Amino acid sequence: MKKLVLLFMTFLSLVSFGKVEKLYVGTNAEFYPFEYLEDGKIVGFDAELIEAIGKKLNKEIIWKNMAFDGLLPALQSKKIDVIIAGMTATPERKKFVNFSDPYFVSNQMIIINTTDEKSKDITSYESLPNHSVGVVLGYTGDVAVSKLENIDVQRFNGASEAIMSLISKKVQAVVIDSEPAKNYVKNNKGLKLISTDIAKEEYSIAVSKENKKLAEDINSAYKELVNDGTFEKLITKYFK
Repeated sequence: MKKLVLLFMTFLSLVSFGKVEKLYVGTNAEFYPFEYLEDGKIVGFDAELIEAIGKKLNKEIIWKNMAFDGLLPALQSKKIDVIIAGMTATPERKKFVNFSDPYFVSNQMIIINTTDEKSKDITSYESLPNHSVGVVLGYTGDVAVSKLENIDVQRFNGASEAIMSLISKKVQAVVIDSEPAKNYVKNNKGLKLISTDIAKEEYSIAVSKENKKLAEDINSAYKELVNDGTFEKLITKYFK
């Protein structure tokens, strides 16, 4: 009888040990090539990175796609466990959430429509005033542009909305992160990139203030992915 009990307890411990926990991950799938929708599925650099981290931690990734400005409130209210969305670990955000080590460095770029006469005199960040400029609500571009005076800031829930507004000449410029900016210019005739040195930023993964252990586990898994070459393969796939 004792042997049967011991075997049963061993079986239960093995089942428990092998159990895959769910990790609810919030993102805004409007940020190619980091996170975007393809056939209804969230894919991209960030998506593959967190999926790989999830495997290292023996956790199943459950995606929650939402507006960017809704991500932090969702994390604070425990509707999600993690945010990965090209999010910058700013001092203001650090007051409310914990961040992983940075995994990507980006900067802001201006996109103009060369077919719009009103756009042609925009040549730098300093020349944005007296124009209508599209940004994504809550993104770094929103913060940077909002510091300027005499500017009509048009805020959108996603980058694609801002770009459509630029193409239709409702705004004269869009300010967004460098990698998605390059992609939009590559795929839309008539759009032009203007480089800036404003708001260089480091992307990090966010977890709640109460979940410091999860941030540490994510850092450990990320370092393993760097050491085993997985991270470099993702960089090559999406950016080279």
